[in-house]
Amino acid sequence: MATQEEVFKNLVSHCKEYGFVFPSSEIYDGLGAVYDYGQNGVELKNNIKQYWWAAMTKLHENIVGIDAAIFMHPTTWKASGHVDAFNDPLIDNRDSKKRYRADVLIEDQIAKYDEKIQKEVDKAHKRFGDSFDEQMFRQTNPRVLEHQQKRDALHERYSKAMNDNNLDELKQIILDEGIVCPISGTRNWTDVRQFNLMFSTEMGSTADGAMKIYLRPETAQGIFVNYLNVQKTGRMKVPFGIAQIGKAFRNEIVARQFVFRMREFEQMEMQFFVRPGEEMKWFEYWKQFRLKWHKALGLGDEKYRFHDHEKLAHYANAATDIEFLMPFGFKEVEGIHSRTNFDLSQHAKYSGKKIEYFDPELNTSYTPYVIETSIGVDRMFLSVMCSAYKEEQLEGGDTRVVLALPAVLAPVKACIMPLVKKDGLPEKAREVMNLLRFDFNIQYDEKDSIGKRYRRQDAIGTPFCITIDHDTLNDNCVTVRSRDTMQQVRIPIDELHEMIRKEVDMTNLLRKLI
Repeated sequence: MATQEEVFKNLVSHCKEYGFVFPSSEIYDGLGAVYDYGQNGVELKNNIKQYWWAAMTKLHENIVGIDAAIFMHPTTWKASGHVDAFNDPLIDNRDSKKRYRADVLIEDQIAKYDEKIQKEVDKAHKRFGDSFDEQMFRQTNPRVLEHQQKRDALHERYSKAMNDNNLDELKQIILDEGIVCPISGTRNWTDVRQFNLMFSTEMGSTADGAMKIYLRPETAQGIFVNYLNVQKTGRMKVPFGIAQIGKAFRNEIVARQFVFRMREFEQMEMQFFVRPGEEMKWFEYWKQFRLKWHKALGLGDEKYRFHDHEKLAHYANAATDIEFLMPFGFKEVEGIHSRTNFDLSQHAKYSGKKIEYFDPELNTSYTPYVIETSIGVDRMFLSVMCSAYKEEQLEGGDTRVVLALPAVLAPVKACIMPLVKKDGLPEKAREVMNLLRFDFNIQYDEKDSIGKRYRRQDAIGTPFCITIDHDTLNDNCVTVRSRDTMQQVRIPIDELHEMIRKEVDMTNLLRKLI
């Protein structure tokens, strides 16, 4: 049985081999933590974005979309706090000359205690079999209790250091825990210091007249600076939301786990403007709605959980993450934050413009509070791929790699296959393809044996393979093979469109959210 780590490695190779994700600039040996989406990856990614956009703008008549520029006036980032406070705590190992995020080193150490506890539980499970009481074991086993005590003490100390922004304490924790550099194996650490994550560049034609500007580290500020434009031109009444999908950039030092943490990534964000005092009601609404959106895909309800933030941003009064069980543990894919009126107030202060909303029902003006939902497209892509990737043992000793993608997100909906390349079958197959290609993304494949062609389509997650054989010319029926069950049924050509539509129509998915 392959370990989770091996399966993840296989998935990364699979993504490259089947046109989902390529290392960027690979012919020049790549660029760290930057990736390109291939022909199948971009289709899957676009389907995820379409599902999110429709759930926001179609299902909520008070949410509209925008597409703001990546470049923004540099004062934007002063007002938002990114110039002064968008930092990671970094530490160098003097022997390997490698740089690490101090918080990640400590979080990895906490995870090691969790792994030790799990090992004890797994060993006991094997020993006692069906009569094993896991809860009782966790509460009474001396070794588990010892590991748990150390873990909790470390977690408490780490949380306090992060909340207090105490860099000396972060270094002390690393020393006390005996954390070594993964490369040199030594504890020869520098002090911890802050490092700003924003990429900067210059705008202007001459060196003297150039203005320092930044690549945006998030898409939210483009929404906030356009808040009044949208509100007035759309005659929007509070509560209302503005949605946006776009690229963001962070100079991550610890960029790893494939597309999970990258330097150039894509976000789907929605800022929802509400009356002051009503923010917690909407915070709860968006928590539940966003979780429902994820679960509707059928990737497994048990793979999701909420994780409330212990360390809140100074402007927030509530924050939670939706975490998904990746092969490397539960990880954040989406954040829901109650940002109070911080952003609009800051932009009003720095711009000198009045950014208030006149509420006709209350007959008063105020600066709206904001609930934010922010999801990483790339992380969502990865969570879908991780749950879809399967290495299956078949009867007769055969194996297959299959991507059991939700049909609505699959890059290719069906593949048309003439049984042989003669006797008028390719021509008939093209006819069938022309019936379907306007509504669905369809492939045509006539190369190799039918079995090999099935395997190729399984590997990219195509829900249906449609075979045209000699009988088709007489009875106008085709054989449809299902990806998940591998079962085959024969149906008339004129029923194909409706059969595929039923399975892949996004409307059916959206109806689950109402």
